[in-house]
Amino acid sequence: MQDPASRTFMRAAMRAPYLARDEEHALALRWREHRDQQALHRMTSAHMRLVISMAGKFRYFGLPMSDLIQEGNVGLLEAAARFEPAREVRFSTYATWWIRASMQDYILCNWSIVRGGTSSAQKALFFNLRRLRMRISSGRETMTADELHRHISDALGVSQADVALMDARLSGPDASLNAPVSNEDGASERMDFLVSEAPLPDAAAEEIIDVERRARWLDEALGSLNERELKIIRERRLRDSGATLESLGANLGISKERVRQIESRALAKLRGALVRSDPDMAAFAV
Repeated sequence: MQDPASRTFMRAAMRAPYLARDEEHALALRWREHRDQQALHRMTSAHMRLVISMAGKFRYFGLPMSDLIQEGNVGLLEAAARFEPAREVRFSTYATWWIRASMQDYILCNWSIVRGGTSSAQKALFFNLRRLRMRISSGRETMTADELHRHISDALGVSQADVALMDARLSGPDASLNAPVSNEDGASERMDFLVSEAPLPDAAAEEIIDVERRARWLDEALGSLNERELKIIRERRLRDSGATLESLGANLGISKERVRQIESRALAKLRGALVRSDPDMAAFAV
């Protein structure tokens, strides 16, 4: 229900006189060339009924009409700032696009606590889904949800997955995670039933520190190996797909048994270096 001030404003806006083309052109020139505030006021006042009319088209999104009108007025002022009288276009035709864009941005930001898509395709889907769904499904009682989504996808040039996701979002209101839920244990909140399998922040930080420390110890231990030992360890132990003894032997010009012996000796040297750094790292070289 509108408050008295809003009703008074809307009645005054609807009573504002229309502007003839020549008068509108003259006012636009005065504003653009001389920044005449009185000319701007007359132009915008004469077109406030356009703002109110367009706000009514968006009322089914459940947002206050007064807020929609305010946002539309912002778009109207933006249109006045950018309007070029020399193009011989009526101001209402030009302003319509700015008014609509301003209202749509406001709706996208405030309709839900979850921010929706901001691309042109996502905006078209958000504002046209209900209308297209009613038009396509009219008289087709046997149409499945997938068929309906496919028709809407083709009409708007978006993926069926995006159509299905937006349809689900528009089908129900947002639910607060702090909303109470009754169960056999008493009153709880929705958040109590959202269990994360991820480690706690302190455990995650500890793991990162440990990994960095072990990597530094391993790098220092690798410095104790000679060039051939280091090559064998890197190829055999430090790659996702370890090289075979045969391939390494062929590459180094030695037998695979010799490669195995060098690898065992290198692992022993690594183990010793790691143990000297930290006894708990002995298993890391195995």
